[in-house]
Amino acid sequence: MSAKFDSSPTLRVLSPEPPLSASPTTRGHPERIVIDDVEKYYGEYRALDSIHLTIEPGQFTVLLGPSGSGKSTLLRCVGGLERIDAGHIRFGDLTVNSAKVHVAPERRNVSMVFQDFALWPHMNIFDNVSFSLHKPGVTKEQRRHAVGEILERVGMADFATRYPSTLSGGQQQRVSLARALVGTPDMILFDEPLSSLDAHLRERLRIEIADLTREAGSSVLYITHDQTEAFALADLIGVLDEGRLIQVATPEEIYHNPATPFVARFTGVAGELDAVIVARAEDRRLLVRGGGGELHTRDATTPTTEARSRVFVRAAPLRITAPAVDHFALDHREHLGEHRRDHARLRGRVVDVAFRGRGYEHVIELDGGDRLIGIFSEDRWNRHENITLHVPGDACIAFARE
Repeated sequence: MSAKFDSSPTLRVLSPEPPLSASPTTRGHPERIVIDDVEKYYGEYRALDSIHLTIEPGQFTVLLGPSGSGKSTLLRCVGGLERIDAGHIRFGDLTVNSAKVHVAPERRNVSMVFQDFALWPHMNIFDNVSFSLHKPGVTKEQRRHAVGEILERVGMADFATRYPSTLSGGQQQRVSLARALVGTPDMILFDEPLSSLDAHLRERLRIEIADLTREAGSSVLYITHDQTEAFALADLIGVLDEGRLIQVATPEEIYHNPATPFVARFTGVAGELDAVIVARAEDRRLLVRGGGGELHTRDATTPTTEARSRVFVRAAPLRITAPAVDHFALDHREHLGEHRRDHARLRGRVVDVAFRGRGYEHVIELDGGDRLIGIFSEDRWNRHENITLHVPGDACIAFARE
């Protein structure tokens, strides 16, 4: 049964369809992709440094990192658009990249969705989407049926005779997605496909990409510099920095247990506090002095007691209340083991406040002089108002000072 869509511009899949299994465009099951000790140089510059990554069949993997970290280079190597200088890339048992082997992109059953849409301006939408199906064994009728079906599924069936220049950015990206999905590839590569779109449209298309690619069953390698986008989409995230793969884990693991200060910073923190460790529990929890008070934190690097540390504070668990009369009601050192999950309370004042629709985000200056940003509250706290900030131990991660 064909999928149905409402008349709004947002795509809603009301009844999912199976992949296009009735036509010769269909592939079998995706295979495991293994990226093994891959290096890539541009002259003397090492763009990829000993990359190891495994992408399981049907898995949605996101590469997250800043500009210049190697995300696009690795994506292009997997797609066959770049050669590698060392290591191997294997699709199942087949080596597609090595220092001596390079299988052409068209022989990999891989599709790519680009940031700039990359639609042919002289072709209408139907011809753009059907281009990859012009191959032996696929009849004109099969192409017509497959393209019509996928355009309906991305909400673009009424635009088949239009040209790319007549479409909005969001519509063009839907066409690009349809072109990638029409041949049911083993893998789809996404090169920051949402970065040129406005915030509201990005969120709508993010949901559509997640739904349609998982419905198709293809493996996905998706690159972005937006940690919110990465967390929303990924089964697995790989964080890159200067050509090195720093950490590979689930979104939850990356968020709660970042491997390095770089990973913590890049995945969103309210701020960083200089601190001194004053006590340690057996379960890798610490009591530290910083931010104008004492607070509990998780220990990421097991520094020695009394060592200086850097505490990274996540914004989401923090809460603002009116100033507390009794700032520290118990001796934290003596009761660290018994009360290790208690919230610390730090005094501060509101430096700035911004309305965000569902509530307000605040910038807080703590008594120790440190600032924390993005502290959400449904209530507005006015500038220069004194407050107490409640900081649960799970919001804090301590690293040895860099």
